[in-house]
Amino acid sequence: MSPPDAPDLIRGIWPRHRHRIILALFIGHALLGLALTGILTLLGMPMDAQALIIISCIVSSLLITSIISMAVARPLKTLLAALSHVSAEPSTLTPPNPNSSVATHDGLKPALELIYSLSTNNPGIAEGSSAIATYMPQAFDRLASGVVFLDETGRITYASKGVPIRQDQQNQPTLELLFEGSDTLEHWIADCTDAINATHIWERVPNRIIGEEGRRVFDIVASYQKSSPAAFVLMLFDRSAKYQPEDDDLDFIAFAAHELRGPITVIRGYLDVLYTELQSTLKDDQHELFDRLSISANRLSGYINNILNVSRYDRRHFNVHIGQESLATIYDIVHDDMAMRANAQHRLLAIDISPDLPTVAADRGSISEVFSNLIDNAIKYSFEGGSVTVSAHQQGDFVEVTITDTGIGIPASVMGNLFHKFYRSHRSRELVSGTGIGLYLCKAIIESHGGTIGVQSQEGKGSTFTFTLPIYAAVADKLRTSDSSTNLLKSNQGWIKNHTMFKG
Repeated sequence: MSPPDAPDLIRGIWPRHRHRIILALFIGHALLGLALTGILTLLGMPMDAQALIIISCIVSSLLITSIISMAVARPLKTLLAALSHVSAEPSTLTPPNPNSSVATHDGLKPALELIYSLSTNNPGIAEGSSAIATYMPQAFDRLASGVVFLDETGRITYASKGVPIRQDQQNQPTLELLFEGSDTLEHWIADCTDAINATHIWERVPNRIIGEEGRRVFDIVASYQKSSPAAFVLMLFDRSAKYQPEDDDLDFIAFAAHELRGPITVIRGYLDVLYTELQSTLKDDQHELFDRLSISANRLSGYINNILNVSRYDRRHFNVHIGQESLATIYDIVHDDMAMRANAQHRLLAIDISPDLPTVAADRGSISEVFSNLIDNAIKYSFEGGSVTVSAHQQGDFVEVTITDTGIGIPASVMGNLFHKFYRSHRSRELVSGTGIGLYLCKAIIESHGGTIGVQSQEGKGSTFTFTLPIYAAVADKLRTSDSSTNLLKSNQGWIKNHTMFKG
């Protein structure tokens, strides 16, 4: 007896549809080739000329029609991906975000919101279908991931077995999830107060810190419907198989980086001593050689610091010590290194940070790392002979810093992922070396200070990264009555509220 056929999955529709498109294009162009051959033969054109014309026409037409066909079919692919996720099919794809620039451009935002909304407001259950209502919890419990219902106040009313749950201090069930920065479930629930319906997506949300037993990592789709018995519905997709190896790799790399920190510090020290001793006898090309050695050593030291700090942040061991600081003084820490890097790569670096700006509430070492990462990126992604401009000005109770380059710019399709850990676009991987954690670390540091970080860019014309820091006078009273050693885990202390800013 033959085994039963495997059930058709929604995620299999798009590959079949794509194959049909490709087959149709090839058949159509084959017929086009035959037609052209007949016409050119009737016109008496030589065979060599016929072949050249036919091949040129078919290749160019096939290329153009393929691009157009895939662009036209993209909305179908997006909708099928959303349907696949809400149907709880096994998948390694991230659910489409209705708030992404691609969804907005294609006009799919209402359709995606409706799909996610319908998946959590099934009419059959709402009308009291007893059979479905009986078996639904059993079905949810069979999922590798999980489903959560919350009421208007955010209290859990139902959670399937796949959902990580712990008891809070009042012995009430609460989600065991570690959100990054200010983009938390609690903040989103609060923002939904005046909404009729809303959706939100979080990626790479762990339930425990790296190294703890039972750690899982989720992509989460949340839906809100006002006045519904289950006002908030969360679908947790377990992506541990995808994300955990990367986190384990970082853990190993952090161990190696810790061992490398000592030798690279010694190398930098000896370079400084050698340069000081030999400076008067060096020729121009030897001066340049020492500069390049120093730049490489400093950049390697920067990579090591980034890796170690991201590892500390992921383990909730990274501390910032906030005090009264001058932004110009903080920049002076990295001034020489940034100037040397810009000069070595033939970029013009212009700095406009007035010492008369109000002092800021900042951790000097952490903010100097933000300067170093953002300026180094601007230098690397600029064209030779281009310029990088760093400026700062007061804006209300904050000081805003901008780093502008005249480089390759950032495609709109990747803007939303820039501050994610390990994210590097295919283009950036091909053009520039890097680790993919610098911007992730910058975001963590700035948000820990109660500031915001964002980017505006136009492909081919450059980018502008912006971050803000609170003016010290605006938060001095609160700092004096709290511990000035602020842990990133406790960055939202009520007196500084983070607002994640994203400019696309």
